[in-house]
Amino acid sequence: MKLKGTDIFIKYLKEEGVEVIFGYPGGSALPIYDALYDADIRHVLVRHEQGAAHAADAYARATGKVGVCLATSGPGATNLVTGIANAYMDSVPMVAFTGQVAVPLLGKDAFQEVDITGITLPITKHNYLVKDTHDLARVIKEAFFIARTNRPGPVLVDLPRDVMTREIEFSEENVKMSLRGYRVLKSPNAGQVVLAAKAIEEAKRPLIYAGGGVISSDAALELRELAEKMEIPVTTTLMAMGSFPATSHLYLGMLGMHGTRYANYAISECDLLIAVGARFDDRVTGNLASFAPHAQVIHIDIDAAEIGKNVHPHIPIVGDVKQVLREIIHRLKPRPVRTEWHELIDRWKEDFPLTYSEPPEDGTIMPQYVIEKIYDITEGKAIITTEVGQHQMWTAQYYKFIHPRTFITSGGLGTMGFGLPAAIGAQIGCPDKKVINIAGDGSIQMNIQELCTAVEQRLPIVICILNNQYLGMVRQWQQLFYQGRYSYTDISLQPDFVRLAEAYGAVGMRVTQASEVEPALRRALQETDRPVMIDFRVAREANVFPMVPPGESLQNMLGGDRQQ
Repeated sequence: MKLKGTDIFIKYLKEEGVEVIFGYPGGSALPIYDALYDADIRHVLVRHEQGAAHAADAYARATGKVGVCLATSGPGATNLVTGIANAYMDSVPMVAFTGQVAVPLLGKDAFQEVDITGITLPITKHNYLVKDTHDLARVIKEAFFIARTNRPGPVLVDLPRDVMTREIEFSEENVKMSLRGYRVLKSPNAGQVVLAAKAIEEAKRPLIYAGGGVISSDAALELRELAEKMEIPVTTTLMAMGSFPATSHLYLGMLGMHGTRYANYAISECDLLIAVGARFDDRVTGNLASFAPHAQVIHIDIDAAEIGKNVHPHIPIVGDVKQVLREIIHRLKPRPVRTEWHELIDRWKEDFPLTYSEPPEDGTIMPQYVIEKIYDITEGKAIITTEVGQHQMWTAQYYKFIHPRTFITSGGLGTMGFGLPAAIGAQIGCPDKKVINIAGDGSIQMNIQELCTAVEQRLPIVICILNNQYLGMVRQWQQLFYQGRYSYTDISLQPDFVRLAEAYGAVGMRVTQASEVEPALRRALQETDRPVMIDFRVAREANVFPMVPPGESLQNMLGGDRQQ
């Protein structure tokens, strides 16, 4: 049969199970958009291509499916770059399609031509420039296969205009993937699994350090089974929050720069550290020379390149986290319930709880209080997205995540402007769940135009702006490490967020007193078909504590000792 490139494109997207595309049209992508007009695929029109990438990213995180975004050539493609890099750093399965000028014009500096495959080479698992319509179906199949297998990540496919409009004689029998050198990881080394099980049974002070790979692998049940069977305390990275229930007596919260004191103390005193789907990021380890100084290290990761990259493991295991944990659990005998290790950790929890100043008598709102109220009202059942900054760390500290895929945030890249388009992607992927974006007044302005997308799509997302009229995290560093010289971090000149929300067709609210926080949240959560933006005017110079100063060891924390 004869098919045009655009027909093949739609056909193979549907074969890959694509239900939603986040995108923005333009000249080189017009043939694709013409085909989408009649296609049985939902297209979400964002207001900026960066929003498309972030929404596709969050859709993937919330659902476990591959997210898809689409943009035109030139500036449309380059506007995707930050979102692609964000997905790459956080190992999110995503396929980004970009329109491109016709093949004869490549390299000729044609209007809106840019070498997007060259630009994105360092921030994709793989990318393609399709020069022949006969290759299109194979490339689409390979792109989705690469994005979702092994360590997930983004793949970019660049589609020249003439490749999409050309009609060819097409046969499905000729569509075969050709991925020389790319192999889906098989079973882990059995000998290493045996060694890991033996080390876990012999350890007196074991600790599990869980990373985002637990969620990518859908291994939350296995993580919980291992921890509960052996009574091993668990600490998680920012990306792993929700992989282990925060309500468990074994949970220590987040570790690292803004982790709990008891999690960081446990890292420093454990004799066995079981790193599961984690990459020993610098914000987690602090000074590597003093990280887990007494511990034998088991490192389980699907990406062999991560093993030994930052911390030398005594027992490295390359494999899918879910499968590795199953095989380890099978070999273990249950551990006695209480030990001196558990008693020590309980004392740390009692002596160094997460604390903050109570709302003053004048009713000033403490930002941590808002997050606690969001948790109380939602009972941990909402999907929470965040922007990047102080509010992100307070969310990690004070919202108790119970289920995987309910905390969607920018970890590795730290992308301001991520949270609002992420909330859109998560809500479209999970229409039956309540989605809340916890934002800062700086970050929210980076992609605030996506409020229009949320209104158009009739999404009842709730945007909670913790408005301290500063670029809060940068201001905190200036206060602590730059003698309080607040250089260009005061953003008190800002829009009226209530009127701005209303201008877009959303609900706008402002809260200035602590007593108003809970009623406002309850009203906002009653909306069913439009977004709500709440401007919480919070204490201007509240800080995130504990905090490990950059380059220091995890034992050397500022704050978090009831004295901040």
